[in-house]
Amino acid sequence: MKRLYEIAHARAGDKGETSNIAVFCYKKEDYKVLVGWLSAERVKDFMGDLVLGPVERYPVDSLCAINFVLHNTLRGGVTRSLALDPHGKSLSSALLAMPLDDSLNWQA
Repeated sequence: MKRLYEIAHARAGDKGETSNIAVFCYKKEDYKVLVGWLSAERVKDFMGDLVLGPVERYPVDSLCAINFVLHNTLRGGVTRSLALDPHGKSLSSALLAMPLDDSLNWQA
């Protein structure tokens, strides 16, 4: 079973209780498949209790990337959270472990 990290890398950012994760495909061919498959709902389901609010999705075709905004995730934000990772940087690593649908035509 392929995982997201095999076809993409990610960057994370934060603002208050909101985290964003940008997923960048290594190959254009995989981006075309991923943009049709990786929905905000799939990300929210995969992240489970880590994301208490809604997830928004913003494809960026020119970069072969999809930016996800995860609301109510950082438990108060950097200055208030007691979490070990108040910035949410580890969330991008967690998302990259997501299993991919093997029935789709991944190029990596």
